[in-house]
Amino acid sequence: MRMVFGLVLLVGIVLAGGAVYLAKDRIAQYQYANAQAQAALAKVVATETVYVAQGPLKYGQKLTKEDVRAVDWPVNAIPEGSFKELTEIFPENTDELRVVLRVIEKDEAILALKVTEPGEDTGLTSRLERGQRAFTIKVDVNSGVSGFLRPGDTVDVYWTGRVSIGRDVNDKGDVTKLIEPGVKIIAIDQSAGDNLDEATIARTVTVSVSPQQVASFAQAQSTGTLSLSLVGAEDDTVADAIEVDQRKLLGIESREEIAEIEQEKVCTIRTRRGAEVVVLPIPCTN
Repeated sequence: MRMVFGLVLLVGIVLAGGAVYLAKDRIAQYQYANAQAQAALAKVVATETVYVAQGPLKYGQKLTKEDVRAVDWPVNAIPEGSFKELTEIFPENTDELRVVLRVIEKDEAILALKVTEPGEDTGLTSRLERGQRAFTIKVDVNSGVSGFLRPGDTVDVYWTGRVSIGRDVNDKGDVTKLIEPGVKIIAIDQSAGDNLDEATIARTVTVSVSPQQVASFAQAQSTGTLSLSLVGAEDDTVADAIEVDQRKLLGIESREEIAEIEQEKVCTIRTRRGAEVVVLPIPCTN
């Protein structure tokens, strides 16, 4: 009986030992799996919303909501100056848009230093309307309206040069002609701002014109001198064709005009033939 009891006890001890061993093995496996899970969790990077370019953006381009999109960006790698809220790029209290100052590639973060403030001017590029070009005119104190011109002003452009006045090609004189009325100024010297406090004697004035006008101004500037005449802010009239030469200025008639007047001058005499009066042309005498 004692032998049977001892055998049962021995079997129980063996089974208990096996159970303990299996439990320790399971616990070790659980700890190992838990350690792997913790390591994998540690590798997960925290992210935050950042706005990037939907496509390539060029200098001078206005930034719209269609040009940006939100992405998840690693918190420890967010570039300084990034926009994390759409309202930061497009404030709700204004309809003015930002303008791109530097080229931004697709999926590149929109940075504050690469765009202007809402409504801020970027210079000549943003002042040129579609189809217009910038052209620079050389001026001095006389041709530049004594330095009272400002970006945004409107001027009439006159050309002065030497041309043939009459039919004789050797009969030349200076002519001043209005070549383009109502031209908009977009810059004075190297400044496109309109916050000049006092009159400045400019050396150049940049205007916004069409490509055809660019060619006309380039030809005019190379063959004569250009002068500007300031147009009033509320003046919506358009100047007519104006051309003045030295003779017209001084009221002197050209040889051709004198000849035409003499040719048109006709002298006549009246004679009576019976009851009829006949008018006969005769040579005029001075």
